[in-house]
Amino acid sequence: MTKSKLFLAAALLIAQGEARFKIRLTPVPIDAGMRATVAGSGSGTATLSGNKLTINVTFEGMPSAATTARLHKAVAAGVRGSAFMDLTVTKAEKGTVAGTFDLTPDQIDSLRKGHLYIQISSEKSPDGTLWGWILK
Repeated sequence: MTKSKLFLAAALLIAQGEARFKIRLTPVPIDAGMRATVAGSGSGTATLSGNKLTINVTFEGMPSAATTARLHKAVAAGVRGSAFMDLTVTKAEKGTVAGTFDLTPDQIDSLRKGHLYIQISSEKSPDGTLWGWILK
């Protein structure tokens, strides 16, 4: 193998190394009428290995059982965006959210820019109870 091929192979291995991210779940932005239905907290991690993203999160303190958890892509951090992936969630007031899936290059770019977040919806708040931005 030539030096240039060895260098390229090493560069590819480094580029495909794991990147770790933190997730902190907090209540979605609320108005006064939502106080009884939006509460809770949680934390977890996301790991990007190549183009494969693995998410593991725990949550607690929700006023009603979780119904769905989805990965969303926003145009900017802190701004709601569109859901593009369903995650596995415990259907209870406390539990876990998990998922492993392949990201496109555009989704990886959004992840690295801090534009991806998880949102958990519940029986009493189907438009979102908790959300957590995936950040370095």
